[in-house]
Amino acid sequence: MSVWERISQFVSNAAGDVISGLAEAIRTMFSGDPETRRQVSFSVAIIALSAKMAKADGIVTEDEVDAFRELFDIPQSEIGNVSRLYNLARQDVAGFDHYAHQVKNLFPDDPDILQDVLDGLFYIAKADGVLHELELEFIRHVAGIFEVEGRAFQRLKLRHVHGSHGSAWEELGADPDWDNDTLKRHFRKLAAENHPDRMMARGVPPEFLKIANDRLAEINRAWDEIRAERGI
Repeated sequence: MSVWERISQFVSNAAGDVISGLAEAIRTMFSGDPETRRQVSFSVAIIALSAKMAKADGIVTEDEVDAFRELFDIPQSEIGNVSRLYNLARQDVAGFDHYAHQVKNLFPDDPDILQDVLDGLFYIAKADGVLHELELEFIRHVAGIFEVEGRAFQRLKLRHVHGSHGSAWEELGADPDWDNDTLKRHFRKLAAENHPDRMMARGVPPEFLKIANDRLAEINRAWDEIRAERGI
């Protein structure tokens, strides 16, 4: 059974109060299947938080809708259920900070998958070609609740918003003072940690591997820039 069919199970029992308490609802519904629970948790987290981001921004563009569908690769038969979940979250009176805390509670011991959720939000937010200030502020606030701050958040942001010269170093979390061997070891470690297989191992469903592929592509892009700069 695909993750979308599992989400349909969740949506079929969903109401406003269930959505507001999504962490407990998912734990209860999938208590005997931890792998499915993690996959559904990740999927519902992005759906719910992207709905709240749209509400905070006040605008939902066609580009963002298309990006949402591209990122999720939603089967035609399941679009109605995903839309219902999205609208339940968007209309729920609970604020987005409440949702962010709920999502954090879904992954109490796994900060990496919380960064995966933030990656998904960035991907959807920038789909119209502009990362609006309200969207960036929303993601930054959610990242604070997730305790993804400082250098970790900056690296995450730079994967989606290329900054000034030198951003490749920041994106890789590398130091220009390192020697070439240290740089190579760091790159290999970073590439291994962000490989799609590693992402799947921590619970991201196969339907969402575009996040992992894009992330690895950005890491390789930054590494190529550094290699050209260093001549290695």
